[in-house]
Amino acid sequence: MFSGFLQASTAVIHTDPLAPVVLALAFVLAIAKLGGDVAERVGQPAVLGELIVGVIAGNLSLLGIHGVQFIATNETLSVLAQLGAIILLFEVGLESTVRDMMRVGLRSLIVAVLGVVTPFALGWWVSSLLLPQYSLYVHAFLGAALTATSVGITARVLRDLGRSQSPEARIILGAAVIDDVLGLVVLAAVAAVISAADSGTAFSYFALALILGKALLFLFGALSIGVVFSPRLFSLASRLRGSGVLLATALVFCFTLAWLASVIGLAPIVGAYAAGLILEDVHYRELAVKEERQLEELIRPISAFLVPVFFVLMGMRVDLTAFGRPEIVGLAAALTVAAIVGKQACALGAVGTKLDWMSIGVGMIPRGEVGLIFANIGLNLVVRGERIIDAATYSAVVIMVVFTTLITPPALKWSLNRKNDARREG
Repeated sequence: MFSGFLQASTAVIHTDPLAPVVLALAFVLAIAKLGGDVAERVGQPAVLGELIVGVIAGNLSLLGIHGVQFIATNETLSVLAQLGAIILLFEVGLESTVRDMMRVGLRSLIVAVLGVVTPFALGWWVSSLLLPQYSLYVHAFLGAALTATSVGITARVLRDLGRSQSPEARIILGAAVIDDVLGLVVLAAVAAVISAADSGTAFSYFALALILGKALLFLFGALSIGVVFSPRLFSLASRLRGSGVLLATALVFCFTLAWLASVIGLAPIVGAYAAGLILEDVHYRELAVKEERQLEELIRPISAFLVPVFFVLMGMRVDLTAFGRPEIVGLAAALTVAAIVGKQACALGAVGTKLDWMSIGVGMIPRGEVGLIFANIGLNLVVRGERIIDAATYSAVVIMVVFTTLITPPALKWSLNRKNDARREG
């Protein structure tokens, strides 16, 4: 009877294309929640557990266990993962507003600029030193991958320590918002240059300047126009009857901006992040009162479904056998050092003040989910049919993301407590 059931199940899987997808989703969500639980029990963000269980699942073949490898390459799951990245960046954007960006001040702007320029330069230099046989496109992309900052991880540590309203926290969180915007602009420019090279267009500094200008114009144009347009959109939507209007309107706004970003040659996540930054509580207050739910609450179930799919799939694409090659281990270590040192340049923005410059530098270290999104984009970039980032290089980038995410909570706690101890002794 049991063998008959298995045969029937196999027949269904072969005849119904949806069957392997739903089975894979069941597996992915189960291991994601288990990994997230373990990570939080040891004081780490759930995203790290989701990534690590993905790495384990993707390399089960090394233990002679086969049958799950198709998940990492399944096109339907890849589309769901990309949607997860868009929803994630939309959520990250919702945590800040355009007004927050305008209020951060010159100090945060300096910290953010240093936190993008220095890691980019160090990443390019490390790549050109250790991967001399690779093209400048690889060097540029690895530099761009180091510019990301995961504000969510630092914000959680600051909140846990009761320091989220300290001057250092305001500088870090304000700079991280600008850092994300600048990092997305750099990533968009690098990705567009690589795409142009794939179509046969020769590299030129004029073309690079044009792409940078286009990315900046889109971001700040979308932010400026969106702040005016979105309240009117939600005001019109509030006249509609039925449930789920607030969520549907917000997703229409998010997906439209993601599509517009793609149309002009930028990554859709740029548009999704801009959409999140634009939307403020005041824009949809009438709808929120009517539905008795806030937008963040409504987005959360979608995020809980799609975002773990993204992180598990990113982990499954890590090839652990690559670390049997000394040059890849060296690359991962060098990128990690460059990522940490590069963000310490942020501390220069606090020189000459009474701010704790060390804590500011440490708070900008984690790459987290934003770094993984950058790495994933690299997997999809090709020039003349060849991938810019191969599996081994991608694996080195993921290790950098994991390590910077792991060390930040204890390092930031130590740095902030160090300052408190010094004050008590003084």
